[in-house]
Amino acid sequence: MNLTDTGERIIPDNMKPSNQMLLEHMARYQFSYPYVKGRVLDVACGSGYGSQMTAKQSKRKIDEMVAVDLSEEAVTYARGRYYHPLISYKVHNAVDPELPEELGQFDCILSFETYEHIAEEEVFLQNLYRLLKPGGTLLLSTPFGQGRGKPSASPFHVHQITRQEFRELFDQYDYHKKEFYFQSGVLVEPYREQMNYQLGIAVCKK
Repeated sequence: MNLTDTGERIIPDNMKPSNQMLLEHMARYQFSYPYVKGRVLDVACGSGYGSQMTAKQSKRKIDEMVAVDLSEEAVTYARGRYYHPLISYKVHNAVDPELPEELGQFDCILSFETYEHIAEEEVFLQNLYRLLKPGGTLLLSTPFGQGRGKPSASPFHVHQITRQEFRELFDQYDYHKKEFYFQSGVLVEPYREQMNYQLGIAVCKK
């Protein structure tokens, strides 16, 4: 079964193993492994490769993974290509106000490269907070750019925020349990002044 390439969708079967974008996306999922446990939500799972990677690697720590995407085509593809007994692939809109009631709460939420696509960012972020159990962990990544409301180099992005704006997205989370990491290529690390990072990854506890 083929999946339509929308320009930013990662479809490993259609890419060389050495593709830089593929490697960078896989690095983010690999970064999440130590945090993943219990009931897990993967928001905007796309083709499902990352959900399956994580479920395989963390199967002894995961009770259930729910992987959601707005695209019915992507979810159908994921169910066929990246099946795993711990994963339920479902079609959902991340800004649906009823989503927390429909899905319940999770011990860990992954949201990689989703925020920059969503105009209703406040609804999206509030949904993530409501979906997370007290004591649960959110991992969210997004690329950097000129700032909120300013043009982005990507036609698929609503905007790309600055590093400072990125940090401010998580003010409602426990101040002492927030960590910020930064990615350059496949390297994910704490901030270093001399580095030119393309995106940030927040790890926040509720």
